[in-house]
Amino acid sequence: MTFEHEEKVRKSFAAQTMMATLGAELTHIAKGETEIQAPILPGCRQQHNVAHAGLTFAIGDSAAGYAALSIMPHDHEVMTTEMKIHLLAPGQGDLLIARGRVIKPGRRLVIIQADVYGRTGSDEVHIAMMTGTMIPLPSK
Repeated sequence: MTFEHEEKVRKSFAAQTMMATLGAELTHIAKGETEIQAPILPGCRQQHNVAHAGLTFAIGDSAAGYAALSIMPHDHEVMTTEMKIHLLAPGQGDLLIARGRVIKPGRRLVIIQADVYGRTGSDEVHIAMMTGTMIPLPSK
């Protein structure tokens, strides 16, 4: 089942070269929520052989941003104005999963949250919690 903004969200995600570089995929879209999965590639690991926090932040920020975009009028985009991350556990596993959602929509600011999990097989470990603010912008 699709909803009215799904095509817009998918098109925007496809234009993000950073997500392509990370091997990330947009795996779920619904009104006010999205999910992005990314493998923990050799080039995205830190010295302890776990996912670098930069990977965690990048997919969490994008998942939250696309959750916000999913509720915007068709003639608007969003940009992050601030984002806080709480790293809860090392980013271990085969891949990371970021689940973004809108906490409070608004005309001037959209409050968002993302939770990031490390997955090995069917086991998931909560590795990060992010909160932030997106600002709606008219499309160019």
